[in-house]
Amino acid sequence: MSCFYGTDSISGDKGFNIKICQTSTGVNVTSIDGGAALAASSTVETLRGVTDIMWILICGILIFWMQAGFALLEAGSVRKKNRNNILFKNLMDASIACFCFWLLGYSFAFGNGRAENNNPGNDNTFIGAGNWALQNFNNDDMYHNFFFQWTFAGSCATIVSGSVAERCTLEGYFIYAVVLTTFIYPVVVHWVWSGTGWLSAFYIGADGERYLKENGMIDFAGSGVIHLTGGIAGLMGAMAVGPRKYFLTNPLLLQGSSDLFCALGVSILWMGWYGFNCGSTLGAGAGDGSYINLAAKVAVTTTISAASGALSCTLYSRTILGYYKLSLSLNGVLAGLVSITAGCHVTEPWAAMVIGLIGGQIYICSSKATRFMEVDDPLDAFAVHGCCGAFGVLAVGIFATESNISRAYGFQNDAVITGNQFANQLVGVLAIGSWSAGMNGLVFFSMRAAGILRVSTSHEEEGLDICEHGKFPSYRAKDDVKGLKGTKQAFGSVKETTKVYPRTDAEDQIQVLDVASPPNSATCMG
Repeated sequence: MSCFYGTDSISGDKGFNIKICQTSTGVNVTSIDGGAALAASSTVETLRGVTDIMWILICGILIFWMQAGFALLEAGSVRKKNRNNILFKNLMDASIACFCFWLLGYSFAFGNGRAENNNPGNDNTFIGAGNWALQNFNNDDMYHNFFFQWTFAGSCATIVSGSVAERCTLEGYFIYAVVLTTFIYPVVVHWVWSGTGWLSAFYIGADGERYLKENGMIDFAGSGVIHLTGGIAGLMGAMAVGPRKYFLTNPLLLQGSSDLFCALGVSILWMGWYGFNCGSTLGAGAGDGSYINLAAKVAVTTTISAASGALSCTLYSRTILGYYKLSLSLNGVLAGLVSITAGCHVTEPWAAMVIGLIGGQIYICSSKATRFMEVDDPLDAFAVHGCCGAFGVLAVGIFATESNISRAYGFQNDAVITGNQFANQLVGVLAIGSWSAGMNGLVFFSMRAAGILRVSTSHEEEGLDICEHGKFPSYRAKDDVKGLKGTKQAFGSVKETTKVYPRTDAEDQIQVLDVASPPNSATCMG
């Protein structure tokens, strides 16, 4: 049963004095006191507001849960001697992002949170200003916005840790994370998601028009803002730090340590992505159900694209390589998710399938191109996030429909048909890509010139867990003597009768010889 309140014009009263309810048997009209109607209406609005805040908080928690997914994926993709290091970087990503985004980043991103035609501060189309350290949040009804946006900032920073894994100093990584979450990433957020950014679909100038005519650039949940920015940052980092030892001569020695960790990590990321995409409606109770209905559609398009990305890479693996390669299929899931993130709200399910299929192939081609250029990107962050992120932004201009844009934004125009929307999306890709490449390149290559970016050759050989974290390494005993007999403490002495020595990359090669050659399809597949 649905009800609303109104005024009986015959009685001459100016306040709410009737309650109209539609039931299965008809319409019931009841005379009530105006004050009671206002109180009931106020309760409904309060409930809607509370529902919106709760929705954003829950989705933000889901996005933060993705940090666990990133940690597992990255830990499984590096060698055992560097697991502790990569996990530590993931922890620091979230912590550094929180402090820097709270102190300055959120202000650079959103400023005082007003549109240009009603903006008393110093916000402009390039960067926000004001509300430093959330000082303008003098009540309790805005903090959920910062929490939600912080989880996005942490995800962007984490993308890069995989690109520079196993050879980047912690100090160099900390410097990068501070600059990215304080300045580089917030500027992109301001461009696309604030009310005053020059790329924003929410920009309203003094003349009532958007800076980019008609719809501006549409990026619902961050294909460009987060993934393109982070992916190109990863490429700059990988180029500046240089390839790992053996990357060009014997890459088998660099194989990841756990497919199980990788699979669990991608599963968690897929789950967290619903917070990413569905949560970007920024409400559940608002719009008389339209917000939550849009979130439901977003969940469907997100799922279809992820599945299509996995199937696209699986098909390639079986037909081209001759066997089913798990890592390709896992990255295919991520490629599909990244590709749909910008347009998940303005595309139909069939388009989501096509976007996922294309995204999977873009990832494969980009990964091959990166290796051809002798860039060592251990987790293919540039291919998955950078290239698929760019495609995701452009896909809005190809697959979005006028009716879907109208439902999501209220815009009534033919920008998709005329090609104006694609032009806006292309401008956004070029702007974000250039900004991220220029600024991150400046940061990483400056650290390289200063000699603080890469660990020494000996530290890389021994493993960063030992050199950076003091973690006791894995040992093997010679002459069939197993274990650490007589070991008293970490790095302590052992009995002279037992010769013990650290594992080396050469020894690890023995464990991967059985997978050095792809299985023969005729033998393995029957």
